[in-house]
Order: sequence, then C-alpha cells, then structure tokens
Amino acid sequence: MAAVMIGVDPHKATHTAVAISAAEEPLGELQVRACAAQAERLLAWAAAWPQRTWAVEGAGGLGHLLAQQLLAAGERVLDVPPKLGARVRLLAAGDVNKNDPDDARSVAVAALRSPGTAEVKPDDHAAVLKIWSKRYRDLGRTRTQVVCRLHAVLCDLVPGGVSRPIYASRAARILQQITPADAVAAARCELAVAFLEDLRRIDAQIRETRKKLAAAVAATGTSLTRLFGVGPDIAAAVIGDVRDVSRFPNRDHFAAYDGTAPIEVSSGPRKIYRLSRRGDRRLNHAIHTAAVTQIHHRHSDGRAYYDKKLAEGKTPKEALRALKRQVSNAIFACLQAGAARAVARGGSPGGQQGNDSAASAAGSHPRHRLFGQATPGPRHHPATAASPPPPGPARKGRSSPLRDQPGRTRGIDGHSSIAALLPPATPQVQVERPQRSEDERPGGAPTRRPYLVARKAESQGSLVKTQRPKGTSLPSKRTDGTP
Repeated sequence: MAAVMIGVDPHKATHTAVAISAAEEPLGELQVRACAAQAERLLAWAAAWPQRTWAVEGAGGLGHLLAQQLLAAGERVLDVPPKLGARVRLLAAGDVNKNDPDDARSVAVAALRSPGTAEVKPDDHAAVLKIWSKRYRDLGRTRTQVVCRLHAVLCDLVPGGVSRPIYASRAARILQQITPADAVAAARCELAVAFLEDLRRIDAQIRETRKKLAAAVAATGTSLTRLFGVGPDIAAAVIGDVRDVSRFPNRDHFAAYDGTAPIEVSSGPRKIYRLSRRGDRRLNHAIHTAAVTQIHHRHSDGRAYYDKKLAEGKTPKEALRALKRQVSNAIFACLQAGAARAVARGGSPGGQQGNDSAASAAGSHPRHRLFGQATPGPRHHPATAASPPPPGPARKGRSSPLRDQPGRTRGIDGHSSIAALLPPATPQVQVERPQRSEDERPGGAPTRRPYLVARKAESQGSLVKTQRPKGTSLPSKRTDGTP
C-alpha cells in the first residue's frame, strides 16, 4: 500500500490533484493549468512525498497524456475508471458535494481501497493498432452517412429510389441517366454529384487505412487473422482494446470482459442467467462480426456449430450467443499464444499463460486454423467429411462444441476445429427467456378469463383453448362423436 495516494481529476483546461494518506487524511491540493509544464508543476508539488502513487481518472481518455508524462518521469500511475470514482463519492459518509477537489479525492480513495485498479503502462504497438482501428471505424460510419444522404437525394430523382446497395460506380451510372427537368431537379443532381465525390474520397481513405491496418497487424506476428472471419480490422480492434492479455486469469474472465458470458441474476433457489450488456462493446462488436461471418459461410466450422445448436432446440439468437462465446475462447487462445511467443523471443510478454490449460502456445499453434480456413481455397490437409447434425431430438445435457466424433475432430474443410484445441468447457448457462403469465403456464393457476375455456382433447392429450361468445355455454362433446 502506498504511503501517499495522489488522485487526479483531469479536464481539457485544468487538472486537479489531491493527496491523501493511507488513512484517507487530506495532505494537500493543487490545480494546474493544462499546458506543456503541467507534469513539471505536479511533480514539483508532490516532491514532499517520496513514497507516492498517482491515480488518474480515465487514463485512457482525457487523462491519457498526463498519465504518459508521469510514466515518462518514472512515476507509478494507476488508472481509475470514472464510474468507480463516482461510486466512492456517492457512498461517502461525509460531504457528497461534486466539484473537482472532491472528485480527485474520490479517485484517490478508490485507488487506495480497490484491489483491481489497473496500472498504466507506456504506449506500445497496441496503441498504434487502436489508433488505426478507430480511424477505420470512423470512416465506416462516415461512409454510411454519406450513402444515406445520397440515397435520400436519389429518391427525389428516381421513382422508387434505389433498391440495391449504393456504390460509387453504380451511383455514377444512375446520375448519368437523369436529365433535369427544371432548376430544382438540377440542384438535386448537383447535390448528388457532391455526395458522390464525398463517397469516392471516403472509399479511397478506407482502402488506404485498411492497408495500414494490415501492415500494423502483420508486424505483431499474431495468429488472430487465421481465425475464420477475423481480418486485419477485427484483429487490430481486439489487440488494441485488450493490449495485455496477462490481466485475464482464464478464458472465463476474458469472456466476462468482452460481454460474451451471461450474467447471473439469481435469488434464493432460483438460478437465472441473462444476456450481458456489460463489458467492452467494441470488442464485443468485433466478436459479433466474426461470428456472423462464420454463419454466412456454410463451409465453416462455425456454421456447423451454429446449426448444431439450432438442432438442439436453441433459438437463432441463443445459437449466435453460443458461437460468440466459442469465438471469444479462440481469440483468447491466440492472444495467449502470441504472448508466449513474445516471451520466447525475449521481448515484451504482453501476457502470460493463465489457468486455462487449453489456451497454450502448443494448443494454439498457427498451423491449426480455428473454425476452418478463412477463405475457400486449396486444402493443405486431408479432409475428413463432417456431416451436419441430424435434425432429430436433441440429446440431454451439453455436448462439447464441434465435437461430434471421437478423437481429434476435424472441420468441414479438414482443418482442426476449436474443440480440439480447447478443454471441456463448463456447463453452458442458459439465457432466461421471457416469462409467460401465470395463466399461460402449463400446470399454473386456472385462468380467470370468462371467454377462454380449456378442455382436454383425449385423442391428442393436450390443452386446447377455444373462444366463445359471452353468456353462452359450451356443450360437452366426446371425440368419438357420442354426446
């Protein structure tokens, strides 16, 4: 435990620092202007406490530059999430006023008492991947906006609009066929041409950014791009957000971080698990994109696993969530394999092997193509045909994913599937489905609605609900025709 904890509440114009002791007693307070000498002023003020630790709120956001400057000066810096500091302030027994000094003190208390506060590390190659991944994501959003605006203008020029997706070449051909009838139509054509130029410029920027992403990902030597559906953009998003995989003890913690593990909302003897909306949403979106890509390609092992879950009675959304969890496990295995290779080369580890025995460097060797080959092409290994799961009744209990045959399983394209690389998973949790009302549950309380009458069909042995007018009676009738 640090003798003095200095909490910093960063802003665009100013930074407020508050120093507290191990007993949470205030020792000093300073507010500096955000300028080139901000770190020097803070270090000169904190020189009175040699055994000190800095806690910066949002070290990956507004406090990123200050945190990196303190690291460069040889200081120890902790990253405190804004939500954690806000909870400490709201749960404080004393003054709960909100101002910059109180926020800085709450950040210091949170870093002093919370055991899970992450330590800030200097920027590395993962920061480069994160920068270009964000640029690629922003360009994609901008392109969608331009396409929507261009489509809105074309709807006023072409009857019925454009049904198929709009590309620059297709939009140019459509505009060439339009002859403006008046000044209004001419103005709309000029606006459409302007949007077309914007679309072409953005497409060129996307292609250039994709090349930079591919080069940056190739420099890491990661095996993530060998996963089916994982391209340079997804690999860059994963590595840039995760950075140090050693902070996750096993694949279950990693799944909780990326939001692919359900959350428990149990109470008493009732055990319930629901869909998680927590975790890193950018990382969750990258995993979602990879899973949807696998589903769209019928030759992939991911599609076979998805069909297997459907045959077991899962809904399409539940099957997709199960596939996303398998993709998360495969990504975690690749990240740990890359960390092990970095340690073997004597470089920065970037992670270490956790408690999960399957996520090892041997089990995640690049020659094992998890979830099949990325693109259809010549097969380099003997293929073992794997027939899709039969549509018969689902077996009780949970079967190991993608393991329908004894021994080492092979995917549809002959490559090793993810089940051969991962250990037997823990029993899969079920996401709670919407609960039916009490009078709709079989065996529940009798219905009180006067217009619904339940009678038992002896031939089928099921409950049938019929509707009858109000005030009339339903004569009893047997299935054999006898009154």
